[in-house]
Amino acid sequence: MNMQALMAQAKKMQNDLMKKKEEINKKEFKGKSELVEVVFNGNKELLSVNIEKDSNFNAEDIDILEDMIQIAVNDALKQIDKEIDDKLGAATGPLSGLF
Repeated sequence: MNMQALMAQAKKMQNDLMKKKEEINKKEFKGKSELVEVVFNGNKELLSVNIEKDSNFNAEDIDILEDMIQIAVNDALKQIDKEIDDKLGAATGPLSGLF
């Protein structure tokens, strides 16, 4: 196999991986427990937190708590991504955006 064909194959694989990653990024993932539901996108961003309204909290407290949870979770996930990028960024090279 010549170098040009190898490069074309690598480019196709990269395009396929990017397309799949975009599909995942657009998808929503719901996690549920007895009183809480969270929704993430494929970028690991917390889109929403919903606390069961029948719990012992008043509506205003629930709204504030949902927002605070969303901010805290997204902050932690950004720290994880930064750590992964710091530790593995050089090793993964052009594929680093996929992790």
